[in-house]
Amino acid sequence: MKKPRIASAATALLGGILLALTLPLAASAHVTISPDAATPGSYALVTVKVPNESDTATTNRVEVFLPTDTPFTSVRYVPVAGWTAELVRETLPKPVMIGESEITEAVTSVVWTAQPGFEIAAAQLQLFPLSLGPVPDTGSILLPTDQGYSDGTTVSWSEEGDDPEHPAPVLFINDAPVDHHAAGTDEPAVSVSDETPAAATTDVLARVLGIAGLIVGVVGLVVGFTARRRPEAR
Repeated sequence: MKKPRIASAATALLGGILLALTLPLAASAHVTISPDAATPGSYALVTVKVPNESDTATTNRVEVFLPTDTPFTSVRYVPVAGWTAELVRETLPKPVMIGESEITEAVTSVVWTAQPGFEIAAAQLQLFPLSLGPVPDTGSILLPTDQGYSDGTTVSWSEEGDDPEHPAPVLFINDAPVDHHAAGTDEPAVSVSDETPAAATTDVLARVLGIAGLIVGVVGLVVGFTARRRPEAR
């Protein structure tokens, strides 16, 4: 009679351990852009990647803020099924010379709003493609992003510095890190992770090995208890 109890307890223990190990992976997801590097003068096609980080609410609004000191004169979006998009055009704080033209207004943000039933749910990721150009001849450009949830909260991905909690997406141009921009080429490297490939691989491998070890341990526990009960059954 105790065997089912032992197996149930081991299963519950294993489920709890797996949940504890996978939670840090889910919590580490950030709003990012890919690719995160571009060439001055080009028209960059970037994809804003928005994961849902809430277990109780869905993401129903995304707003990407564009620079006003180095504005893009061309901003276009690719339609996303179930989402409406709005280009917010405003007067710039001060005129900007781009080539021989004086720019007094530009698109300062792009807002996506989900239609009912198309919100980003837990464990989901939505992609929002944008064409931005011409890319200014500068070091890098911050693209702060507000992520709105169905419970009324908003997460602002706008922080800078070392290891911020809510880092702003960055489009690297002249000062692109070597890891993010192929040195000596005009082609930007496509970022497929919020971490470097080596770091991401090491982290995932460590977690997989840890989970495998725990599974072996739990199975051994069940087998040990089962073996101890056999003589009593005779």
